[in-house]
Amino acid sequence: MAARRTLEVDLGERSYPIYIGEGLLGDAELLTPHIRGRQVMVVSNETVAPLYLEHLLPGLQGFQVERVILPDGEQYKTLQILDQVYTALLEHRFDRSCTLIALGGGVVGDMTGFAAASYQRGVDFIQVPTTLLSQVDSSVGGKTGVNHPLGKNMIGAFHQPRVVIADTDTLDTLPDRELSAGMAEVIKYGLINDAEFFAWLEQHLDTLMQRDKTLLAEAIERSCADKADIVAADEREAGQRALLNLGHTFGHAIETGMGYGEWLHGEAVGAGMAMAAEMSRRLGWLSDGDRQRVDEALRHAGLPTSPPSGLTPARFRELMSVDKKVLGGKLRLVLLKGIGGAVISDDFPVEVLDATLKGFAGD
Repeated sequence: MAARRTLEVDLGERSYPIYIGEGLLGDAELLTPHIRGRQVMVVSNETVAPLYLEHLLPGLQGFQVERVILPDGEQYKTLQILDQVYTALLEHRFDRSCTLIALGGGVVGDMTGFAAASYQRGVDFIQVPTTLLSQVDSSVGGKTGVNHPLGKNMIGAFHQPRVVIADTDTLDTLPDRELSAGMAEVIKYGLINDAEFFAWLEQHLDTLMQRDKTLLAEAIERSCADKADIVAADEREAGQRALLNLGHTFGHAIETGMGYGEWLHGEAVGAGMAMAAEMSRRLGWLSDGDRQRVDEALRHAGLPTSPPSGLTPARFRELMSVDKKVLGGKLRLVLLKGIGGAVISDDFPVEVLDATLKGFAGD
């Protein structure tokens, strides 16, 4: 078995470890120290549960273990579906010492975390991410929530997990499209503040997409390390943490505008990063060569470099105005002043944004 990699998210008394490696599902030594009560609710979905639930259960012997299996897909990340988790917790009389375990991708992790944040005003939860996107991004940092028809992730809470266990064996069954979607978030870390990592990715993307386990574990570790540093410095997104939203304002507009589940989150973020790079180029902040490097990395990862044709500039502007990064009526965007030099800006000429949208989305 490959060596296990361990990182720490430094949040004082609420610090927690991230374990990365092969064969970690069901390892009681990783799970049980982080379960404070006797009641455990495993939340998964119809795709992941048949593949991996039985692998997880050996690590939970001696606990009262119940389960709730949700439908699979971003379109089910709603308050209505979340109610199934609350109902299961109440039916089994789970108390405030219970622990929820999220076994699945980003949707399962976000919903389980929000259920944990709000059930009896807050109970423990553990992240066991099974997709690349959730292993490198959504399982770390404590952002939880659900979508609304008018905006993505507009209903949620900050609630940190007790531990994150990223078993890279689960990537063996991940569809190619989902692997590409996860790679969007990996590329993001290089672009925002780690030019050396981005250059490493340019060298290794083709091999990563062939699922080389050693390289994937390294990419996951470096992504998590970059995110852990940012979260430790700015847990509740008062400043620096907003850099993690590179491509997300454009991307969330794509997801909401097309209907949740039509484009995967990572696909929308990939197109969104291409749009942010182009806007940065138009502002004179990013060279033509670096703009091309962004597109090439996205293409090698199998990601789109432009939004779907169905969204007009006017529709983009409408959707982007309903975004968590709008403050005081001003839209804040994460843009690039070079590879590895992301900045948060609300002080850009609106005509540059309009020209960017028209360049991608027509009139």
